[in-house]
Order: sequence, then structure tokens, then C-alpha cells
Amino acid sequence: MPPPLQPLPALEPQNQRLPGLDAVRGFALLGILLMNIEGFNGPLWLSGAGVEPDQAGLDRLLDTFIYIVVQGSFFPLFSLLFGIGFALMGQRLRARGGAFTPIHLRRMGCLLVIGLLHGLLVWSGDILLTYALLGLLLPAFDVLPKRWLGLAGALGIGCAVMVMLLLAGLMAMMAASPDNQAFLQAGQQIQDAVQAQMQAYGQGTYWQAVKQRGSDLLAGLQNLFVIGSQLLGLFLIGAALMANGALADPAGHARLWAWLRWGAWPLGLLLSTLAWWISPFNPPWSLAFDSLLVQAIKLLAGSLIGLGWLAWGLRWQQLLRPLRAVGQMALSNYLAQSLLCTGFFYGYGLGYFGQLRRSEQVLMVLAVFALQALLSWLWLRWFNQGPVEWLWRAGTYGRFAPLKRTGPGA
Repeated sequence: MPPPLQPLPALEPQNQRLPGLDAVRGFALLGILLMNIEGFNGPLWLSGAGVEPDQAGLDRLLDTFIYIVVQGSFFPLFSLLFGIGFALMGQRLRARGGAFTPIHLRRMGCLLVIGLLHGLLVWSGDILLTYALLGLLLPAFDVLPKRWLGLAGALGIGCAVMVMLLLAGLMAMMAASPDNQAFLQAGQQIQDAVQAQMQAYGQGTYWQAVKQRGSDLLAGLQNLFVIGSQLLGLFLIGAALMANGALADPAGHARLWAWLRWGAWPLGLLLSTLAWWISPFNPPWSLAFDSLLVQAIKLLAGSLIGLGWLAWGLRWQQLLRPLRAVGQMALSNYLAQSLLCTGFFYGYGLGYFGQLRRSEQVLMVLAVFALQALLSWLWLRWFNQGPVEWLWRAGTYGRFAPLKRTGPGA
């Protein structure tokens, strides 16, 4: 029998971490790299498009597995953890009589700067900038009763799905119109953008890559009206789980966790499989109804799978214990993944852009993550926080906390 879902330990002054959440965060970081590796190896806008037709054998099997199980489901898990962190920080500060909103806004401002630098200078697939912008809105939801936070989050996800479905219908009408020039031009513009990414990242200089990243970031921000609703909804669901005591008292919320494990998770996998069955490969320039319908299904499926991963991750937190150090340094490790992978793949680095098969990409993910797990464990034996976490905290509170431990960690 699986072990019972364990309650999160009470916070102690010497240790303000929640080890169970750190372990799940480490697991999420592995899934994020499995998702992102395709966007390092090739054009960013082609990553996550589905199972490429020219894949065969083990490469096709792995590509299918990642598309159904991983793609689009681990950034929802990270988003849930982000919302949990928001609620947890609010609880701590209010318990000490502190003002939460000004500190949160400074925290998001610092994250925005980190995300902007990451997106421009390292990798345009950055999610931190989006998190920071949406995170600025979270204090507005503090006025909601705790029991309404989860409902507001579900509505956010539902709105994102509806927008995608409306776009699918709109594009279908444009394609069927005798005057469909605008539809054709939109597809061609996306193809041109993908070609520009291939040129800049595969063969360009560092400065050419920076200019392309700026263009990519601006284009990505235009999608906030779709993905923003989903992410904000996931933030609120995560905050609701924390605020309503589901994490502190899982036994008292056993039915909720059981539904997430045995209801949301398999339902999400079923929907993701359905999306793959409808259309296995959906390049971004394909604005056909089927392609956009698949994106809507994947959006809902990814949110459900992400909720399931959270429930299963907390259930198996002892098995995930070796990933705690990675999760405790999640921001530093996320940025390090981008530095390592762009340095390996991009033309101004080692130049392996587009050269690794899917199976080789997976091997690289496992190697990079294993290295990060080891280095994170070693780092935290001597230091209290990851280096970027330390700087983020200093920017938030206006002072530097001690970084070095007084002795090796246990």
C-alpha cells in the first residue's frame, strides 16, 4: 500500500523551509527541463508542438510520452507551488504583525528584473517575467474569502480554455472565408519567426541572439491574455490549498487529495492522450481548427495533471527526498539550466543546435539534473540559500542575510 499523505511539519525558527514542498519543487524542476530541452535544441516556438512526424523508434516513443505526460503539465505544477508560496509568505508575515503587500510587490519587482535579464541575455523561453507580472495581481485577491480562492482559480483556467476555443472558431471562419488573406499571412509570419529563431540561435552571434530574444519576449507577452488567465488561476488554487489548511492537515482533506490523485490526474492524462490522438503534431503556423482545439484540450489537461502531480508528489515526498536540495535552490537551478543548455546548443556556444535526437535530449536532461542534484546538496552543506535566492531575498528586504553557514550542514 502507498504511504499515507504526510502533513507538512510545523515551521521552526531555525528552519523556515517546508521539506515536502521542496521535494516536489525539485521534481517539478526535472519535468520543466524535460519540457524545455526541446526549446534549447531547436526553435523555441516549435517546442511542445507535438510528436514530430520524422521521429521513429525510441525517439518517437519518448517524444510521445513527453508530449502526453510531461508537456504542459509541469509548469502548472510550478504555478501551484508559486501560489502556495504566496499564501505561505503571507501567513508568516501576518503572524509576525508585518505588512505583506509591500514586501510581496518588492519581491515581484525583483523577480521581474531577474526574468527580464534571463529572457534577454540567456533564453527567451523565460517564465519568470510572466510570473512576476501576474504575481503583482495576487494581493488583489486577498479580499476574497478563503473558500472562494479555489473557485476563482478554476474560473481562471476555464476562461483560458474558452479563449482558446473561441480562437479556434474564429480561425476556422477566417480559413473558410473567400477572403482569407489575413489567415494565410498570420501563418506565414509565424513560419518566418521560426526561421529567424533557427538562424539567430543556431548560427548567429551572441548579439544577434539577444536581439532575437527581445523579439521573442515581446511576442510572448502578447499571449498573456490566454496563458495569463491559466497561470493566475493556478496561483489562486495553490494559494487556496495553503490558506484552507489542505497542506497542513491532509488527513482532514483526504477526499480532496484522493480526488486529485485518482480523479484529476488520470482525467488529465486521458484528455492529453485525446489531444495527441486528434492531432499528434501541431506546428505553430498551423492555425487550423483541429490544431487550436488540441491546444485548448492540452491547456485543461495540463492543469489537471499538474494538480495530480502535486498530490502524488506530496504522497511520495519521502521517495523524492533526494530532490529537496534541488527544490530549495529552484530559482538558481532553473537559471543554471538555461545557461548550461544555451551554452551547449546555441551557435555562439558549442553549436549543437538541432543535432540531438529525442533520446539523446532525455539523456542530457538526466545528466544535467543529476549534476544539479549533487551540486545543490554540496552547496547547501556550506550555504543557507542558493546564490540567486540570496540576492532575491536581499532585493526584497533591502538587506543581505548571512549566506554562509557557521559549519557544514547535516
